[in-house]
Amino acid sequence: MIRIAGAYVAWVMGSGFATGQEILQFFTSYGYASIALLGMNLIGFLLIGPMILQAGFENARDAKAGLTQPSHFQYFCGRTIGTFYDWFLPASMFAGMVILISGSGATLHEYYGINHFVGALIMAAAALIAYIAGFQRFVKVVSFIGPTIIAFTVFVGVVTLIRDWDGLAFVNDYPDEMQARQPVPFPWLSGLLYISYNLSGGSKYYTALGSTAHTVKEAVWGAVIGTAALMAAILLMNCAMLTDIGQTALQDVPTLYLTRKISYSLGAVFSIILIMGIFSSCSAMLWTVSEKFVKQGTGKSYLFAACTCVAAFLLGLLPFAELVGTVYTILGYVGLVFAGFVIAKRIRTFMQKH
Repeated sequence: MIRIAGAYVAWVMGSGFATGQEILQFFTSYGYASIALLGMNLIGFLLIGPMILQAGFENARDAKAGLTQPSHFQYFCGRTIGTFYDWFLPASMFAGMVILISGSGATLHEYYGINHFVGALIMAAAALIAYIAGFQRFVKVVSFIGPTIIAFTVFVGVVTLIRDWDGLAFVNDYPDEMQARQPVPFPWLSGLLYISYNLSGGSKYYTALGSTAHTVKEAVWGAVIGTAALMAAILLMNCAMLTDIGQTALQDVPTLYLTRKISYSLGAVFSIILIMGIFSSCSAMLWTVSEKFVKQGTGKSYLFAACTCVAAFLLGLLPFAELVGTVYTILGYVGLVFAGFVIAKRIRTFMQKH
């Protein structure tokens, strides 16, 4: 369960989350309302995440029994809409890779002064190496990365809140700074988009992760534990950024800004952890994109992955914050429909069994 929970969390731990830019835009920029948005996301992740992992486990079990299985999108959405998502997924994952690679460049530039070009190149190369190593080995690696980022994020959040708790009283003093970071005008819509783009975009990865479980209980509780840890980390970091929203709203990497306020050397350690988090999501997305077009473990698949990394690297030279707000919002709208189909499918399955 812990292994699955760690790998489950690792998907979300990309550049948007680990740098704090994602939390800042989809939660913190709405001020005190961000607490309610977190409650909405807790319910959404607990409702949909376990369903997707359970479906992955059940499909793998049926495949072993010799039963032909549709793609996970067609399983949830039917043939027509499922086919659309089958082809939309690799496009959205490629867009996600672009953001992650851009985020790595922003992180390394902000703390170490390394040229954005070089930082993005390092991440693209690391993702390609992880792809060549294979999915099972990748899961073993990112199972450790997710909990590490959670632990460090919780630590930074707790220390910041203890030191700057009084800053929470002045959140409403910076309406212009917060509004400039809001991806959509309505807080409730921002909360829904965060749920939908994470779970729809990660659905292929999550079904594959569910297929690695030994029992359905292991798959479901792995998702539940991962969700609880994820939301606790977001809550703490959200509140920590609210204590100094006038400055954090201006940062490309707000978590690094908060860490550096605690200790410069601690910031150096966290910058490495940030890169690990970006690596975990970027590698998973590369696997998802390539899996759609080529058979894994072949020379053709390695060439395809290499070309994908090159293209994502070139686009990843664009500004990081603008990419997060634009791309993730678009993916969130498309993902809302998929989330509805997942819930409807599990309800029908439950009613058929009972």
